[in-house]
Amino acid sequence: MVLARSVRMQPPAYLQSSHEVLIALQSQATGLSVDEAARRLLRDGPNVLAAPPQIRAWRVFAAQFQSIIIWILIGAGVLSAVLHETTDASAIAGIVLLNAAIGFYQEWRSARSIAALQQLASPRATVLRAGVTTSVATTSLVTGDIIVLEAGDLIAADARMLASSALASNESALTGESESVLKEQSALSGTDLPLGDRSNMVFMGTSVVAGSGHAIVVATAKDTEVGRIAALISEATIAADTPLQTQLNAFGRVLVWIAVGIVLVLFALGMLRGIPLLELTMTAVSLAVAAVPEGLPAIVTVALSLGALRMARQHALVRKLAAVETLGATSVICTDKTGTLTVGQMTVRVLYVASQSYDVAGDGYEPTGSVVIRGRAESAPLTDATSPLRQMATVLMAYTHANVTQQKGQWRAIGDSTEAAQLVAAMKLGANRAEVERDMPIVLELPFDSDRKRGTVIRRTPHETLRAFVNGAPGGVLAACTHIHETNGRRALTEADRTRILAQTSRMAQSALRVLASAYRDLPRSAVHGADIVAVERDLTFMGLSGMYDPPRAEAAAAIDACRRAGIRVVMITGDHPQTAAAIARELHIAPPETVALAGSTLNSMSDDELQLRVRSTTVFARVSAEHKLRIVRALQAQGDVVAMIGDGVNDAPALKGADVGVAMGRSGTEVSRQAANLILTDDNFATILRAVAEGRGIYNNIRKTLQYLLAGNTGELLLMTMCVVLGMPSPLLPIHLLWINLVTDGLPAFCLATDAISETVMQRPPRPRTARLTDGGFLRTMLWTGGLTGSVAFGTFWFLQRTETVVIARGAAFDVLVFAELLRAFGARSETVPVWRMTPMVNRNLLVVVCASFVIQRWSQHPGPLANMLKTPQMSLGMCAMLLLVGTIPLAVLELRKLVRQSARATSASRGHTAG
Repeated sequence: MVLARSVRMQPPAYLQSSHEVLIALQSQATGLSVDEAARRLLRDGPNVLAAPPQIRAWRVFAAQFQSIIIWILIGAGVLSAVLHETTDASAIAGIVLLNAAIGFYQEWRSARSIAALQQLASPRATVLRAGVTTSVATTSLVTGDIIVLEAGDLIAADARMLASSALASNESALTGESESVLKEQSALSGTDLPLGDRSNMVFMGTSVVAGSGHAIVVATAKDTEVGRIAALISEATIAADTPLQTQLNAFGRVLVWIAVGIVLVLFALGMLRGIPLLELTMTAVSLAVAAVPEGLPAIVTVALSLGALRMARQHALVRKLAAVETLGATSVICTDKTGTLTVGQMTVRVLYVASQSYDVAGDGYEPTGSVVIRGRAESAPLTDATSPLRQMATVLMAYTHANVTQQKGQWRAIGDSTEAAQLVAAMKLGANRAEVERDMPIVLELPFDSDRKRGTVIRRTPHETLRAFVNGAPGGVLAACTHIHETNGRRALTEADRTRILAQTSRMAQSALRVLASAYRDLPRSAVHGADIVAVERDLTFMGLSGMYDPPRAEAAAAIDACRRAGIRVVMITGDHPQTAAAIARELHIAPPETVALAGSTLNSMSDDELQLRVRSTTVFARVSAEHKLRIVRALQAQGDVVAMIGDGVNDAPALKGADVGVAMGRSGTEVSRQAANLILTDDNFATILRAVAEGRGIYNNIRKTLQYLLAGNTGELLLMTMCVVLGMPSPLLPIHLLWINLVTDGLPAFCLATDAISETVMQRPPRPRTARLTDGGFLRTMLWTGGLTGSVAFGTFWFLQRTETVVIARGAAFDVLVFAELLRAFGARSETVPVWRMTPMVNRNLLVVVCASFVIQRWSQHPGPLANMLKTPQMSLGMCAMLLLVGTIPLAVLELRKLVRQSARATSASRGHTAG
């Protein structure tokens, strides 16, 4: 019989008995023989994930030339070179290469997610080979191997448990559940169980936090659950460009046809007028240069880069430049629960002791926090060492094997997360770990198992007696109790007490708390001989209940409310239990009180079309796998949403890569999730995403007004050139003039506009739709109005002076007027509605400096010298320069007057509406 690397048994391994799995894999309890293991390794290959395709530098560099605007620039540069306009050609080539270099630097640092997955493998594993325990490289594991697991081991393959002694594993990176999972060896029932419910399986990349056991390997390498996620990551590519890229490419296509149309029409007119071919060709080149905003690609790239720098200062590290702008269009934020919305650490929040409930403050494993009586402001009575709460603290601490330690300012658990949470609660109640270990040494342990649903630790007391400390599921512990510890001491447990305790357990469970019961019993010294579990765990004294869960982050609820005000919907997608997910969603205001989470088992039966309908109204998805998360993200994208996905686990990586923006946690996140993301929150603060969204929206607004500024200037240039050609006048501008205006006069202020301060109102508006046009009707009207004014004053200047002066003087004057008009207009371009005198210049001091410096340079070009020779400009007197500057103020004055008229019209309309109401 030939075995594959992974045996796809029917039913799956977790539904079969240990004996059936051994038969199916042709193995035995003593393990494979050395020869058989070698044969399977040769046949199936090593237990290692395939390396990702190598990223070629030249491919990354070539990808920077996919923009249509870039190709327009290249075409203009080639034409300039053919006509021996070396200055123009060199300038254009410099722009193209600068833009490509910036983009290449960003893209070269992109994700290598599958390579990060390889780091999850443990270098060595302990296996049984022909009954002998031996250590082998994890790459040598094969299906059918029997692996020996101990606390602290990193599991190197997917395996079915054969024997378990209180073995618990941490699967949070794979399933999203923060609490460790106790493993069993018996077969499960049901079909298509999610990973979190496969309690007799262990998985590659997870770790053993407590206990020990044996398991048989059922899948290695790419056939493991981690391997399947690696395959999903490689498939989760984003076919579509970002919203801004889509709009700029669309704009570029329109620009091509407009430029071609104008050049052809004017070329035909020139031929009819008998204009010499060389002069006509030079005019055509001038028109092509005038039509293209040469600085736009570099300006957009620099604006995004500076935005990424500002975001890094606010704890949001950008790995892919396009993510900066895409964040601004985000309409849905999908987020994992564990470690993202929650702190990722189990915490005892409620204690029930002596018929009284107490609230326990503090998050995570830091052993500080108050304990107060529920419903009151008064603190719990902790001073009396004999009080029920102090006795509860002793029981909790005496049972637990976990510990907590502070590393780099953060408190972390060592051992089982549930026991660590109870340990911290005991410390908050005043118990001292060192004193307990010194005064009550352990005599015997009866490990927790799934059948008894409880565990016991027997310690010797200072009075040389024995006491058993029991912890476990409330039903099982309570059934073994005959007494209860109250304020006045120990007394018999009544049926009314049982009813009350079970009712309290139900209330705590409905609040998404995981509830454990604690009890104790004094034993005779002879009890440890033979260790009869039944004899020890009876006639217990009920001590109390501990209710724990992974608490929400302190800032999460406020951030989610702010998202809602900004028109962004937050959707929770988690592998955790539906009841827990719904409770956290309600607490964080993600979902209304009546919300029921949509489970992954339901998603399995839904088609993609059905899922697209459900995602419109569903805000909580629970018990989902990595495949489910990716499906949900794609369903939202199919509805036209721009989706940001936030996660920290391995199982989040495919969705992080498939989303429009993948956001990973920098501190608590796995390396796989960080490599798959476009953005990393270095402070693990959900609220940071809001600041990043605001930055993205502001950058888009800045790019929009910068584009409008550039295109309005180009429109004025085209209008000036076109009017002169139509009227048979000489060319008013040379190609070098147009290039100088587009790169220096327009380009430098445009850089300043692209980095203008972000308005505080950007988060008070809904996100723009994915299909929204960058150049809408209002944009085009303002562009044409502004371009018409600028072109008209320049044409008027050229027309007047070419009648009284030489063409060279008239051309230089028209050039100066265009430069002055563009520089002054930059101040008004900061806003389409606010007048220039109401905008503080020092808010954008760079713009003020650039405009002043450009005026100086332009004046310098009016004197003989190298700059005048390059620009081919005539000498101008100071009086002439002042007159041209005055003419250049006309467009700004008219545009600001237009703002006032429009403001007055809006105020009148609003007043009439109010009166009518």
